Amino acid sequence: MADVVPIKITVVDQKGTCVAKHKVGDEFVCDGFTPAGVCVEAFHALYPSLWNMFLGGSFPWADEDGAVRIVCPDGKNPVTFELRPIKEQE
Repeated sequence: MADVVPIKITVVDQKGTCVAKHKVGDEFVCDGFTPAGVCVEAFHALYPSLWNMFLGGSFPWADEDGAVRIVCPDGKNPVTFELRPIKEQE
């Protein structure tokens, strides 16, 4: 596997009842493999953005530090995740 920039995944908003029990403040680190505890449906939504960020890509709508927000596909109980590249000094 290519060297990847690890990404911190943080739950920043959650409405309704998440069946995976994600809640605001939950954090995971993804370094190229699915982090334990992340809902597979949410990970499916995060995956394209994660790979872009792993390989040094960016988004025009990202924060200054490269963070982006992605919402899981459950429209009735949405969970919003923030993806933030982990810099070496963190």
